[in-house]
Amino acid sequence: TPEQKAKQLPDPSGYRILCGIPEIDDKYDSGILKPDITQHHEELLTTVLFVMKMGPDCYKDQSRFPTGPWCKEGDFILVRPHAGTRVKIHGREFRIINDDSVEGVVEDPRGISRA
Repeated sequence: TPEQKAKQLPDPSGYRILCGIPEIDDKYDSGILKPDITQHHEELLTTVLFVMKMGPDCYKDQSRFPTGPWCKEGDFILVRPHAGTRVKIHGREFRIINDDSVEGVVEDPRGISRA
């Protein structure tokens, strides 16, 4: 069930953040279907992640984060391509990143793509 699958998500340790990858469109704006390999590369190289869980030590270092946390659970964030540890659970990819890997927070990730 979806509830059992949700319980299988790892809890990030220390200063790490568990992120989900937003759904990749299976079509171009023109309506043409994207090949599977293109969808895979877009997922692999995505720069937008969704913050799902934060480790207990995220943003606790006052000297590194004097203004407080850079993001919170439920935010869409920008990161570098290939950031973090890739994990597949029930066919969906997740990333575990360090708290200092966050490069920005976006309100609406639609339309953002890697340049």
